[in-house]
Amino acid sequence: MTGFAPLEIHITPGEHPTREWFGLTVNIDTVISTVVAGAIVLLLGFLVRRMLTRETADHVPTKLQIIWESVVGEVNKQVEDNLGKVHPFVAPLAISLFFFILIANWLELVPSEFGPGRLHALPAPTSDTNLTYAMAIFAVVSVWVFGIRTKGFKGYFSHFVQPYPVLLPLNVLEELVKPVTLALRLFGNIFAGGIMLALIAAIPWYAGMPIANVLWKLFDMAIGGLQAFIFALLTVLYFAMAGAGHDDHEEHETPPVTDPTDQQREAHEKQPVPAA
Repeated sequence: MTGFAPLEIHITPGEHPTREWFGLTVNIDTVISTVVAGAIVLLLGFLVRRMLTRETADHVPTKLQIIWESVVGEVNKQVEDNLGKVHPFVAPLAISLFFFILIANWLELVPSEFGPGRLHALPAPTSDTNLTYAMAIFAVVSVWVFGIRTKGFKGYFSHFVQPYPVLLPLNVLEELVKPVTLALRLFGNIFAGGIMLALIAAIPWYAGMPIANVLWKLFDMAIGGLQAFIFALLTVLYFAMAGAGHDDHEEHETPPVTDPTDQQREAHEKQPVPAA
């Protein structure tokens, strides 16, 4: 039965074509895929903006506009539910992260293999820890800056000794682990999806490879969307925890509003009663 199956499947996960730039080893395919994903997100943003400013005869939004507005509305809702308002920095950051990670995850589904070694020109850049760590560190550092600006240096760092000072090492460790877990969660799911696509592609066509390939790509699309949403949602939750216990709007005690007739009645009752 060995004639009906491949004798060897040669898969080299984690290998990238590299170049030396300023003494640093750079994964060329990851850089190219990252630039392509960013360019697609910018192109979609400008396209949707153009559609918003263009008047149509039936005044019906296009499908792309509906998808974009649905995602933006959902992210704004999550930001408002967790922070109490749509923050002018947190909401755009979460929306940008979602769309960028979504496009980056879906690049793996584009057939772009060429050459004798079947080099993948556009692998998912999120299957490289260099990108996921960079995004996670940027998100967590932004959370720290947000917390310090919102609560002050002393107010923000005081939460490390709460509820008990003895928990300081654990609270600091938890904060330092956040970018690691955020990055590895995204990397692990997308990296595993890429390996599965490579394994399915090695299955002979007579063993059902086309059907398995289509089904797995649909599943991988769903996983890519879910992971993009989780990354953006966790970023919003980290911002909410950093600003917890602080109200951006100062509450001023206002005097109760009373009916003018009640004020006149009280003034009349306070007048001295003339002696008979």
